[in-house]
Parts: sequence; C-alpha cells; structure tokens
Amino acid sequence: MVAAARRGGKRVGYIRVSSADQNAARQLEGVELDKAFTDKASGKDVKRPQLQAALEYLRDGDVLIVHSMDRLARNLVDLRTMVENLTERGVQVRFEKENLIFTGDDTSAAKLLLSVMGAVAEFERSMLKERQREGIEIAKKAGVYRGRRPSLTPERASELRRRVADGEKRAGLAREFGISRQTLYQHAPVK
Repeated sequence: MVAAARRGGKRVGYIRVSSADQNAARQLEGVELDKAFTDKASGKDVKRPQLQAALEYLRDGDVLIVHSMDRLARNLVDLRTMVENLTERGVQVRFEKENLIFTGDDTSAAKLLLSVMGAVAEFERSMLKERQREGIEIAKKAGVYRGRRPSLTPERASELRRRVADGEKRAGLAREFGISRQTLYQHAPVK
C-alpha cells in the first residue's frame, strides 16, 4: 500500500449490498478512500454498473479496497479473473475482512490462498441458498409460505395492459410502475 501511495495512486472502494434496504456504509466504515463505488444488486447479477465504473476508473498504482471477496465476485472463477486482471494493470486488490492484499507479485501461496478463500465464500453462499430453499419447502408444507408479493395488483396490471395497447412506450411505463421490463412483458406480452 505504501508503494501505491508513493506513486500517487488512489484508494478506491467498491461496496455491494444485495438490496436497497441494506446498509452500505458499514462495509468500509473507517477506511480512508479517495473514491467509492456502490452497487445495490445481488452478487449473481452480472450487470453491476458501479463495479464496471470502478474497473474503468482504476489506474496503475491505485488500490481497490473491498469489504470481502464475496462482495466483489459471483464465484471463484470471476474472483480469480478479476483479481488477476486488476493486478496485471498495476492495481492492488485489498480485501478487508480477509485481511489480504494482492499486488501482482503474489507468491504461489498467496494465489492458493485466494483460491481457497474464494472457494470457501462460494461454498458459504451455496449453503445459504440451500438452507433458504429447505426453509421455503418446510414453510410451504406447513401452509405458511405465501411467496413473493406480486409486483402489480390486478387493477394496476389491467391499467398497464390498457396503456400498452394504447401505444404508450414500454420503457416509460416500466419506470412509472416501478417494475422491470421483464415484469412488464409478463403482464403485457408483445403480440
């Protein structure tokens, strides 16, 4: 890190929370940053605009600081690829929770550690999803699971279909109704 500061590099933070109601501030709380990028998206989501913006912003000598490995990448392959691509560009990658820094001059042991820690994070995520699925199945059998609430009430869905039929632009309607385009097409398919 001293080398990055000496060369005038910036300390850039990347924060990812899975939903809008989660607190992004706690991830890099107390860490000095020159710039931070925050995504509110699931880890499985490929389109993370702030991650892309961070990757484009980073320059040789900068340090990318992330709370933990699972905040940066969706799986072990993505994690290794991203870290390798960044370090090849002269960007150091620092994971706060794991207390690890990757510089590009990493030893075989450091590369192994990245793989092992990344695999553990991926395993934890899959175990969490498995427990969630099991919990949902148990709740369904007990008759207490209702599932996710529909994005639109039947009245709103009817209004949406009418307005689409009247020729209003779908993108504007999706924004107005607060739904994704995919949800819009489910309620008002193209004929």
